[in-house]
Amino acid sequence: MYMERNQPDFGAAEWSLPTRCAACGVRMASLCGGISAAALDALNRIGRKRVLRRGEALIWQGDVADQVGILHHGLVKLSASLEDGREQMLGLAFPADFVGAIADRPSSHCVTALTDTELCVFPRSALPGIVEAHPDIGQALLSRAYDELDHMRRWMLLLGRKSAEERVASLLLQFAARGGCMAGAAVPLPLTRQQMAELLGLTIETVSRKLTAMKRDGVIALPDLRSFVIQDRAALSTIAAEYP
Repeated sequence: MYMERNQPDFGAAEWSLPTRCAACGVRMASLCGGISAAALDALNRIGRKRVLRRGEALIWQGDVADQVGILHHGLVKLSASLEDGREQMLGLAFPADFVGAIADRPSSHCVTALTDTELCVFPRSALPGIVEAHPDIGQALLSRAYDELDHMRRWMLLLGRKSAEERVASLLLQFAARGGCMAGAAVPLPLTRQQMAELLGLTIETVSRKLTAMKRDGVIALPDLRSFVIQDRAALSTIAAEYP
């Protein structure tokens, strides 16, 4: 990790960090976890907290975004629409994820809150100068871009080749992996059955049937409509055609 001479690293006392950053629960999992304290301080000076209510957009398709951000809490969807109003969900962003792009061009998709969401947002126009002054921020952004590209390739495989059952199981595993829950604990399911169907390219009836079948077979439990419990992770991974 890049460090300035005589600059304390993140193993030093937390007082060396900006107060807001020291208290951030997703800092080490986000791009901020791989940059120097000086770079973190530079981001802190231009950043501010923003709360999006459910359904509120951070970035609109076709607009040049004036803000980018890092999720602290909540969930946002990435979606694109055709001229006739048909919408396709392209993916989800979870806490610690970076949303938006620093390029000065219209966005190809919307970024919309699916739940009440809190972000640390930065003016997009200020980022090139920050990256030039602190190259480790640029390296962290590049690493995130590679991760996102890899995720999109795997998502293309899911939509293009996986069966309906495999898609639903893969989505459950994704929520479990990003939820940070203990084994056997209920995993929050922030999407409705309809939203799951839209994201996976299925019908709501198909999603409901596949969830019911996994519950019947003892793979998952469904204590309510907005959570699930993995009872047999190896079986769920096998259904998803993924390694456990």
